[in-house]
Amino acid sequence: MPKFSVHLDYLFTDRPLLQRIDAAAAAGFAAVEGRFPDVPAEDFKRALERNKVRALGINSPTGGTGEFGLCALPGREADWNKSFAQALDYVTTIGATAIHCLAGRVDPGNRAQAEKVFVANLTRAADLAAAKNIKLYIEPINPRDQPGYFLSQVEHGADIIAKVGRPNLWLQYDFYHVQIVGGDLMRRFETHQKIIGHVQCSQVPVRHEPDADGEINYPFVFSEIDRLGYSEWVGCEYRPRGRTEDGFGWAKAYGVKPR
Repeated sequence: MPKFSVHLDYLFTDRPLLQRIDAAAAAGFAAVEGRFPDVPAEDFKRALERNKVRALGINSPTGGTGEFGLCALPGREADWNKSFAQALDYVTTIGATAIHCLAGRVDPGNRAQAEKVFVANLTRAADLAAAKNIKLYIEPINPRDQPGYFLSQVEHGADIIAKVGRPNLWLQYDFYHVQIVGGDLMRRFETHQKIIGHVQCSQVPVRHEPDADGEINYPFVFSEIDRLGYSEWVGCEYRPRGRTEDGFGWAKAYGVKPR
């Protein structure tokens, strides 16, 4: 049976960040994930401990205003190294297990150089992370939500992972983004399952609860990843239609219930 994690930047957003951890635990979730937090790591760690909740991973910092990551940006290697060091220190402090390395937006004419930078930056970062037993993720993100984002195709992500050649670099497979960019969700999942370290879910076309109201048949998807032996977490990265607490009807079938 799938086990679900709360994405703190999408669910329970009517309260401050640390209170979202409290709310996730009260709703019956045992794990959280999110973007780079805007609170001290020690405070985040205390919130996890008092709720007996684990942190899975965080994103690397987005960069400056209007940016969405630095890892693939030519000429920004020093900024990437600094931001990754921040993320690595944060995850080790809070006891998390992974960092999603945001590639960033790249001009179409600069993609060849960006790929070289992305591979080189990921290689160095993976070695640093391995020393602390931390996994790295890269995630294909659809260009409708993030125009110009360097990585949008699952197959491209798999190629990058092969070029880096580090065992702690994994693909983050978000069914929402994959449906928008190519679909064929389960065949592509099965093809690349050996490099998928984490999955996320939300409905298409509107990024709501993973229920029956949309393009993706989530009962089938969750049954299939179970059948295929996927045993890692499923991140709930969706925008609730209303109050977060009122939208967990879909989760009851998977044993999620208030504490």
